Amino acid sequence: MTNMQQTTTWTTARRTGRAVAVAAGAASALILWAVNDPWGGIDLAVRQGGDVQPVGPAAVAATALIAGLAAWALLALLERTHVRRPARTYRIVASIVLMLSLLGPLGSGVGTSSKLVLLAMHLTVGAILIIGLPRCRSNR
Repeated sequence: MTNMQQTTTWTTARRTGRAVAVAAGAASALILWAVNDPWGGIDLAVRQGGDVQPVGPAAVAATALIAGLAAWALLALLERTHVRRPARTYRIVASIVLMLSLLGPLGSGVGTSSKLVLLAMHLTVGAILIIGLPRCRSNR
């Protein structure tokens, strides 16, 4: 196999691995929603302005996918700008962003049970993205 073929194969594998990590984050959030909302009897809801909005599966999936794609973009940017240790830098920045994101459920979740499930979703998606995305990096 030529060097160019190896690079192309590695790039495809890296992209596939990162896409799987993003999808796994969204899937884990949906699983938590499915277990806790309809079957666990917890009505997930948040306050937006003066209104209470239910948290449905589309919002859960979309939020997790947006977070995952943003995390992927950050890691790719760090790798392309030749940061000395891009995976380490990514994990530090992503951990700070995750901690800040926890303020959302704490401030807007309706009821203790809803807040706990929303926190669990944030932590689960965050952990998957923080651990999973950098594992799929290039050998360069």
